[in-house]
Amino acid sequence: MKNFYISELLKFENVYLDYPFDSYDWAAIRHKDNNRIFALIYQHNGNICINFKNTPEWGNFWRGSFESVAPAYHMNKEHWSMVTIGGDADHEQIITMIKDSYNLTAKKGKKK
Repeated sequence: MKNFYISELLKFENVYLDYPFDSYDWAAIRHKDNNRIFALIYQHNGNICINFKNTPEWGNFWRGSFESVAPAYHMNKEHWSMVTIGGDADHEQIITMIKDSYNLTAKKGKKK
């Protein structure tokens, strides 16, 4: 399942796979143009989990809507959430969460 989500997230435009912790246990999906992580995929307590960035409002929404979404493991709890794969959030909902993270971490245009 971990490899399935890695391959799904690598379909996003201009991204690459990284293993930032010298281990294949944690896979990061990053933007090529700014190297920012928008998803971390790993195993936690026997489950496959994905950390994704969110606004505080959307984080509260996702966490209130799904038991499988919680504050992110090892991340800023206000701006990052964790979804456990195989829980009550389906594949399309998970991809929507990660698309929002992708957009939040994308390279911004120059300020005028």
